[in-house]
Amino acid sequence: MGNGTQCCLICLVLILVLGKGPFCLLFLFAIYVDDLAKSCSPFDGLYIVLYADDILLLTSSVCQLQRLLIICEQKLAAIDMIVNSSKSCCVRIGPRSNADCTPVCMSSGDNIMWVDELRYLGVYIVRSRVFKCSHDKAKKSFYRAANSVFGKIGRIASEEVTLQIMDSKCIPMLLYGLEACPLSKSDRSSLDFSIDRFFMKLFQTSSMNIVRLCQSFLNFELQSLRWEKRVAKFEQKLLNSQNLFCKL
Repeated sequence: MGNGTQCCLICLVLILVLGKGPFCLLFLFAIYVDDLAKSCSPFDGLYIVLYADDILLLTSSVCQLQRLLIICEQKLAAIDMIVNSSKSCCVRIGPRSNADCTPVCMSSGDNIMWVDELRYLGVYIVRSRVFKCSHDKAKKSFYRAANSVFGKIGRIASEEVTLQIMDSKCIPMLLYGLEACPLSKSDRSSLDFSIDRFFMKLFQTSSMNIVRLCQSFLNFELQSLRWEKRVAKFEQKLLNSQNLFCKL
């Protein structure tokens, strides 16, 4: 079943059930939930990543995940909070990512479903043999926003103005979170092609030579180059961070 001896990574995203309240209550919530991270040790191979009401559990086996889930539920029950099982999900990353896994059960009896893709903080992590992120939804959002910009001002404003608006409003949708995600050569080419397609539409051409000349003339950097710069900056921040999780 899911308890293999090969190295793997099990990710579980838990969504808490929260009510709306004033800022002071949200601040107190952050203080209480912060103690949850202290309930496990990274030296035991158990990791908890907290951000607002999203909780990410990382373990190397399904048994450890089940044990960590029980600990989290007990800690959350102590502060009168529960996990929304319908919005929580698990994904497996590693050599046996395609193997059937034992259901992860909550204390209420509900099973948390295993999925091929989960969303955490806007980044889509997919089931794979290696850590991999999906950029399909980011590209769809970019095309939707870019087409909206082009439809409004594409034939009215100058090319420079259109590209400036696209650069400030649409490009961030493609770059969001990429500095922490490994990109293959095909991933980088796919991101660059999204920009190339917009240039083809803007300058009414199908020639890549003309697209490259326009990008060079306008000093417009492709996504792959921007990604490399963001990765270098991100890695420098990791080196300077004192967080134990970043040192592992």
